[in-house]
Amino acid sequence: MTKINTHIGRRAFIRNTSLASGGLVLGFSFLNSCKPEQAKETAGMDMPNEWFEMNSYLKIGDNGIVTIYTPNPEFGQNIRTSMPMLVAEELDVDWKNVLVEQAPYHSEKYGFQFTGGSRGISARWIPLRMAGATARHMLKEAAAQTWQVPVEEIIAEAGVLQHAATKKSSGYGEMASVAATLDVPEEVQLKEVKDFKLISRSQKNVDAKSIVTGRPLFGMDIQEEGMLIAMIEHPPAFGLTLESVDGEAAKAMPGIKDVVTIKSFKDGYEKGGFDTNAFPELVAIVGNSTWEVMQAKKKLKVEWQPITAYSETIAGFGGKETINIPSGLESTTTHKSQMEALAAKPGKVVRKDGNPEVAFKNATTVLERSYSAPFLAHNNMEPLNAFAHVAGDKAKIAAPIQIPSLIIPTIASSLGIPKENIEMDLPRMGGGFGRKAYAHFVVEAALISQKVNAPIKLVYSREDDMTNGIYRPTYHATYRAAFDENNNLTALHVKAGGVPESPLFANRFPAGAIDNYMAEEWTIDSNITIGAFRAPRSNFMAGAEQAFLDEVAETMGKDAIQFRLDLLKRAKENPVGERNDYDADRYAGVLELVREKSAWKENDVTKHRGVSAYFCHNSYAAHVLDLKMENGKPVVEKVCCAIDCGVVVNPDAATNMAEGAITDGIGNAFYGELTFKDGVPQKNNFHQYQMIRMNDAPKEIDVHFVQNEIDPTGMGEPPFPPVFGAVANALYRATGQRHYEQPFITDKPPLVG
Repeated sequence: MTKINTHIGRRAFIRNTSLASGGLVLGFSFLNSCKPEQAKETAGMDMPNEWFEMNSYLKIGDNGIVTIYTPNPEFGQNIRTSMPMLVAEELDVDWKNVLVEQAPYHSEKYGFQFTGGSRGISARWIPLRMAGATARHMLKEAAAQTWQVPVEEIIAEAGVLQHAATKKSSGYGEMASVAATLDVPEEVQLKEVKDFKLISRSQKNVDAKSIVTGRPLFGMDIQEEGMLIAMIEHPPAFGLTLESVDGEAAKAMPGIKDVVTIKSFKDGYEKGGFDTNAFPELVAIVGNSTWEVMQAKKKLKVEWQPITAYSETIAGFGGKETINIPSGLESTTTHKSQMEALAAKPGKVVRKDGNPEVAFKNATTVLERSYSAPFLAHNNMEPLNAFAHVAGDKAKIAAPIQIPSLIIPTIASSLGIPKENIEMDLPRMGGGFGRKAYAHFVVEAALISQKVNAPIKLVYSREDDMTNGIYRPTYHATYRAAFDENNNLTALHVKAGGVPESPLFANRFPAGAIDNYMAEEWTIDSNITIGAFRAPRSNFMAGAEQAFLDEVAETMGKDAIQFRLDLLKRAKENPVGERNDYDADRYAGVLELVREKSAWKENDVTKHRGVSAYFCHNSYAAHVLDLKMENGKPVVEKVCCAIDCGVVVNPDAATNMAEGAITDGIGNAFYGELTFKDGVPQKNNFHQYQMIRMNDAPKEIDVHFVQNEIDPTGMGEPPFPPVFGAVANALYRATGQRHYEQPFITDKPPLVG
């Protein structure tokens, strides 16, 4: 066992001051809102008469039932199942006796409640196990005191405490009242991986029944007495802002309570990294129902005016950064010409190994290719929404957001109330993918509630959601490779940029595997807002890099997988530079596994196959994708996937994430595209913006995990980036044509009609 000092997670053991009469009540907990018989039916077990809180993460009922709180918001990764599994493993309780509840926002008790960046499980790997182990130790201490025997002789297993010598035994529930009064131990022992009984064994999603039966879980499900519906009207184009509004005709419509204007930020407020908002000044309509408000929106008379160029300081994770926002109405055609122009000029050198200039000068052959990808909208299944009830200097919020702690200061500043007076619940999100990290819509809901002095639920229409910003940037990358007279690779050069950020990762593969290597970057300022999109930056760079490496391998006459393995062998045995941010051995491991499981043969004429592999979020993923052409259209038949993400907590859930990422990646590679004309998004709903359909999904996805005992790393995002390269390389095998510009299918059939 591994000993852990509990002081490193002391906040986890703060007792809940709201615990009264043995019960902890959370605002939007479906289970806690049920009548006793409803709760019994929902949970599938008898509810205890009394609960005893062990620490912030768990409480034990007098009948042995355990409630475990999930600290991080859930938006589909299954963390509401996987995180409690970590606690239950170390507590050593029978999983069938576990209830799961979503914790509210509480930074002192739960720390950084962030879901994103594929860091959920890795960040909670030790703290949640420690919470379970600590409670288990306290239960053993309680039994030892009660039975007057040494604690070392107590065995705790499957929710039962036993003392062999005296043959005494007791369920956890019988000892919980005593255990809850004991001091937290200075240190506890955690299990070794080999001793896990629950972790690495698939468990059903705890919300599955509620999801399929329509029980309230999501932000959109929230209903409160006296609650009104609010919707917003934002500028039709990026580069415009509010000038004036005449809302009299709208206010005269049935069911409409008010038309108000709001300003998201107070003058002089220093924004955080997730306060991004293209349209901080909005018109809001408030009424009795969504339909009535939508009809009233049509009656609004709003005038817009051009913005003035400005700069602002953003306080992000890496410190303060100055952002320039230009004026003007931007178009995709202009972006493309700007990117091509900068790609042809020297960029900012971020990394340089050896002497690439000389290597290219002396090269017998130079291969040069440029790749590009458009803006993408997140298009979460659940559009943006938030509940807010602001009364005086207090606010009650419930919002499907990824990072509650980073929006609390903004809400407090905008409302003019103390942060401590904001109470926030975290309903399940119907998708996030980075979009719901940018919680301006929560600020908007709070401001609207304050203005109309009533509880409101802000609802974005699909059109509002798709045209409001925070997109995946548009990117461009140029790769060059130098070869000698024997077709040996002698140098590699990558230059990448975008609007308005660069996608470059200068220290990732194949950096470290090539003597002469150079990486440059550039950016173009824009007033179109961008942000995190599933595997930020990696989602483009992986596709460009892996497609180019396939061409390099072909030029050298090498097998595509073996070529990558040869480079990784060099990076492992004799790496170039000291800043390489990948483990060459683990990288090679997923390639070797996918080669084995896919029965890879480079020259298999019976299959059109593409391979791709990538490292991001501390994990490694490799895909072999098979497709065929039917009536001139590519059809993906099978994807074989290998992933190294350390210990896999819940294999079925991890497999599900991989399958979702692969399917999503195929859809974006084939169809994903958002263009602009004079600042106006040219697509605003699914009749224009094509997402992958069921008949476009792979017929088979075969997922394999590298077995090791490494602490868990990222899982939600790593399988996504390699898909783009695998698709591009398979398309080449099928058609003989290389694809350099996403989306790969530009001749799209009508989506309706």
